[in-house]
Amino acid sequence: MGAVRAVADQLPLPPPLPPAASQLLDQAHRALAEAAASTDARQRYATAHLGALRAAAAVLAARTRPESGRRRPRSAWVLLGQVAPELEEWATFFAAGAAKRAAAEAGLSRAVTEREADDLVRDVRTFLTVVEDAVGSTPSPGSPRPERPRVVGVEPRNRR
Repeated sequence: MGAVRAVADQLPLPPPLPPAASQLLDQAHRALAEAAASTDARQRYATAHLGALRAAAAVLAARTRPESGRRRPRSAWVLLGQVAPELEEWATFFAAGAAKRAAAEAGLSRAVTEREADDLVRDVRTFLTVVEDAVGSTPSPGSPRPERPRVVGVEPRNRR
């Protein structure tokens, strides 16, 4: 056992999390807390989805560098799938909910149900745990174990 510990002590530490990524994770946690406390399903859904977007932005901040020049903006969900392939299913899941979030933000009365809002809050909580693991951040106490997202109408890709 001593030999294993000696080898582990020699492994390099992961690079520190960039300040921008850390700030985005904090914003994601705050959005999730706000969503969980909201009594309005539309606000709960929209705020939870925004929290997921902040978590995705934290991954992008941790793993990419800004590009020079002017380029057409791309979806954070598309970029997340490219930069962090292990999060591609999550990116697809949250991209599929973007139109529903926009409808909820616009105040459409039937944009989301209570159940959809509750489910999204739970899914974002799990996603945040997965993101913290992916970027090497310490997860929040009491965070659930990561699960795969449930995307209705989207078939998962075959794994190799």
